[in-house]
Amino acid sequence: MDPRSPTVYRTRSWTNRRRALTAAGGVGLVLLGYLIGRWQDTPAAVSAPPVVVISTPAQTQTPAAPPTTEEPRKVEYAVLQAESATELAGIESEDTSDEGGGKNVGWITRNDHLRFDNFDFGEVPAVKARVRLSSAASVAGRVQFRLDSKDNPPVGEVSVVNTGGWQNWQTVSAALEPVTGVHTVFVTFTTTDDSEFVNINWLQFDH
Repeated sequence: MDPRSPTVYRTRSWTNRRRALTAAGGVGLVLLGYLIGRWQDTPAAVSAPPVVVISTPAQTQTPAAPPTTEEPRKVEYAVLQAESATELAGIESEDTSDEGGGKNVGWITRNDHLRFDNFDFGEVPAVKARVRLSSAASVAGRVQFRLDSKDNPPVGEVSVVNTGGWQNWQTVSAALEPVTGVHTVFVTFTTTDDSEFVNINWLQFDH
């Protein structure tokens, strides 16, 4: 019988287990070294600096001022002396005894007319006219205002009655349809017959 103790001599199976454990340990050490190397080679993550958002107050826009609209300017209409008309059709002038002196026109019958060219009424409408007239006629008639043609409908008129004499003057007013712009003004006359029925000294338009 072999006198050697089992603690000195190991069985073959024990030896094989030891070798296997030693080999596994070596593989583990190699794997651990590999992992440590990989970890050291990985760059540290750089955190991006925080983005600071600076809010600025919204600019207050001043509302644009509304466009200014100038009021239309009223034309100050001059007194139109009858004897100074561009055309006196069937009408004659004479010295007048009316205030201010000068001349008036007379011997007026129906179908006669006065014409004033290029009269500027402006942008603000004329809505009335004043006529300085006299009459000693026994018939009534009308003084009419027409624009651009003596055949156009009248835009206003005044009635003529006997004032008590051919030099007994009165100022009468006529309402007009609103008139603006530049026009040729015709002053026409109408009555019931061909009698002379009115004298005219001046006329003036107004707003």
